[in-house]
Amino acid sequence: MHLDFAQTEPKDRYKVLTALVVPRPIAWVSSISPEGITNLAPFSFFSVMGSRPPIVAFAPGNKSPNIPKDTARNILETREYVINLVDETTASHMVESAKPHDADISEIDLTHLTAIPSLAVCAPRIAEAPVSMECKHLQEIKIGENRMVIGEILHLHIKDGILDPETLHLNPEANYAPLGRMASPDNYCRTIDQFRL
Repeated sequence: MHLDFAQTEPKDRYKVLTALVVPRPIAWVSSISPEGITNLAPFSFFSVMGSRPPIVAFAPGNKSPNIPKDTARNILETREYVINLVDETTASHMVESAKPHDADISEIDLTHLTAIPSLAVCAPRIAEAPVSMECKHLQEIKIGENRMVIGEILHLHIKDGILDPETLHLNPEANYAPLGRMASPDNYCRTIDQFRL
């Protein structure tokens, strides 16, 4: 089978790429508008991109052509956000927060999650998340209708027991099992079936 992407509709490119490039980590991004309304939304075009400085990148699409999603708009206006990671205990909340809502609706309130203050950024972090990364906005890159947001991690919050405090290696007994995103629209994977090579 061969697909010439120049002759393939964007919706079909998305369908194929999200089915084949898997699993993808999920950035569950909490942000806040200048008016003080919190926003929470998941994005699976996401990864860590370096450690000197520690940077992450994710790609929030547009609501419509040239109209950024609430998350991107909030970040561009406040220059701050938090990336929370998702595990099975938070999965249903993450799916609920992905539904489209008006900008004046807080997904954190809708999902009954616990917003707690961050140390260095205005956006709250999610208490139920196993890991939260406080980020400052570094750069936005736009290519066509794609938007990539790049941020520097200022503070990393990890639930006790996930990392060995002496070595900072993952504690194998911690049962840290973040979810991965698989094919669109509703496929996910667990990360409990791991092996060493």
